[in-house]
Parts: sequence; structure tokens; C-alpha cells
Amino acid sequence: MKASRIAAAGLLAAGAVVVLSSPALAHVSVQPDGTAAKGGYAVVDFKVPNERDDASTTKLEINFPAEHPLSSVLPQPVPGWKAEVTKAELDKPIDAHGRQITEAVSKVTWTAEGKGIEPGYFQKFPVSVGALPDTTDELVFKALQTYSNKEVVRWIEVPEEGQEEPEYPAPVLALSAATEDHHGSSGAEADEKAAGDDAEAASSSSAAEESSGSTDTVARVLGVVGIAVGAAGVAYGVLAGRRRDSADPTA
Repeated sequence: MKASRIAAAGLLAAGAVVVLSSPALAHVSVQPDGTAAKGGYAVVDFKVPNERDDASTTKLEINFPAEHPLSSVLPQPVPGWKAEVTKAELDKPIDAHGRQITEAVSKVTWTAEGKGIEPGYFQKFPVSVGALPDTTDELVFKALQTYSNKEVVRWIEVPEEGQEEPEYPAPVLALSAATEDHHGSSGAEADEKAAGDDAEAASSSSAAEESSGSTDTVARVLGVVGIAVGAAGVAYGVLAGRRRDSADPTA
């Protein structure tokens, strides 16, 4: 009897752990499609799982960080969903490719035109963003998930380093170090590099031709010398034979 009670208590404790940790196991998250480098552009996917057994997710609202405004935000069309981009005036204009930007995207809202994300499924919402800031290591996007039963789950709690993950954590995008590959190079730089490569290739080809020409000349000279030596040998042999014949009294 005592053993059965201990086993039952263990099962209840395990069940409580699963229930308490379930929000953290399946929450709205964001991941780059490839890398998200500082100062560059990237495509990021907002992954939204449906955590309810009796309702579908019919709306998603992603709020963009006001402290790090992005000059370009382009959502990719998602079948069965309508995307709406909302912009807001910036307190301080930002510079993007030589021009002043006075407003930036504050949020993107997706609304289901059909059943939405049904129980047991998840959906990805891709967005092209940039230019990513180079003054921070991460971007925090606060998300609101609405279900068909009108329930709204607010994924807005900012995770703190060294602390346990909150019950409803906000999606966090980690930024990698800036590289030249993410910034790209100008057309002039590319043309200059191509011209340099062509010049180097031409120089190598010319050197090879000169080397080949020198080799051919040496071969020709050696051939002529060989022929001359051979002819001299033949002549010497003939003369020597004639001398022996004239010196032999029996001949």
C-alpha cells in the first residue's frame, strides 16, 4: 500500500511538472532562415504552435522593437492568411542607404481567412527584415496570439540572462557578428576585382606562352646541333674507312 502511494505521488508530481512547463515548451518563437548578421538583411520565421485542443489560432500580432527600428519589413504571403503592416513615426530619424527614414514598421498582423492553425499544428510566418542594428546582440518581438474562442495569449515577457525562462516569453532573435558577405560589395568594387583577376590571368597566360616559346627555341637548337654532330660522325666514319683501305697492301 505504501509503495502504491509513493508511485501515485510520483505520477502527480511528474504531471505537475509537465503542466507547469508546457507554456515554455511550445511558445511563439523567431528564428532566422540562415543567419541574421548585424547591419545586414535577413529572412526570419515566426513559428506559432497551437496549444489548445478545442480552438484554432486565428490571429497573430508581432510588435517590432521601437528602440531598434527597421527601415524594411516585408512579410511573405502565407496561404489562408491576410497580412497587415502598421507603421509609426520615429522619435529620431534613422539613416538608410543615404536617405532619412522618419517612420518604421511598428507591427505586423496576420488574420486567418479560413480555419487558421488548428489543434495539433503550427504555422510559420516569414518576414524579410533589415537593416538589422549593429548596436545590440538581439531583438525582442512581443507577440499576441488570438484563438477562435476569443482567448488572447500575450507572449510579451522578456527573458533575463541568468534567470529562468518566463511563463510567456517574447520571441527573441539572436544577431550574429557582421560580415562582408552580409553587407555585400558595390558594383565598382566587383568590377575592379574582376578586372584584376582578368589582368592576373592574362599575365599568367603571357608568362606561360613565353616559357613555352623559350622551350621550343632550345629544343630546335638542340635538334640542329644533334643533326650536325650526327653528320660529322658519319663523315668521319667514311673518311676513316677510306684511309684503312688505302693503307692495306692486300686491298
